[in-house]
Amino acid sequence: MTVTMEKVTAVAQESVATQQEPPAADDLDQVLWRAWKAMDLPEGYHAEIIEGSIDVSPTGRRRHSVIANRLRDALFMFLQNTDYTAYQDANVIHGLTVTIPDVLVAPRNLETAPDAEGLGVDAAGVQVVVEVVSPGHRDRNRDRIRKRRAYARAGIPVYVLVDDHDEDGAVSVLSDPDPRGGDYNTLHRQPYGTAVVIPDGPAKGFAIDDTITQGR
Repeated sequence: MTVTMEKVTAVAQESVATQQEPPAADDLDQVLWRAWKAMDLPEGYHAEIIEGSIDVSPTGRRRHSVIANRLRDALFMFLQNTDYTAYQDANVIHGLTVTIPDVLVAPRNLETAPDAEGLGVDAAGVQVVVEVVSPGHRDRNRDRIRKRRAYARAGIPVYVLVDDHDEDGAVSVLSDPDPRGGDYNTLHRQPYGTAVVIPDGPAKGFAIDDTITQGR
């Protein structure tokens, strides 16, 4: 579920109304950034800035949490002898864009990949992002399309989608981002039951198979 934040919209409209000239995109981005930092959400919700809007969504359902935890634990073990590890629910900052992947791979020492304001981790330090696709139409659109573009624009090397709602379930691994075009050049998609492997970076060789996706 994505909730339209009326207060955020009002702040943005008020900011625009006080200007005689049409606002620059940068000005609106700053309004959203300030509004995001000032938000006080109820427990169980988080907010992201994606493609010029603030998206507020609830924490995942049980199935969503199970898959995310399996992935995080498996990646943690896979990466234990490297300088990288797996995290959950961390802010990934790229300019004035904020995303919160279900799982991400970043340096074990996050001090090596700080964002300017200490609000999360700079996207430049993130090697893999994973989204477990939620059932709602808006949620599917966000994960499959809007976040795909956002992660590609941020230059994150690998984007993984675990999608119960892609036919009978499928895992897609996207790699080789094109930041200017806002997309990934390479896609490997496998239905549940067939392993798909991360091709690049510190998690290269990590297989996502039915030990992750089993159960519905």
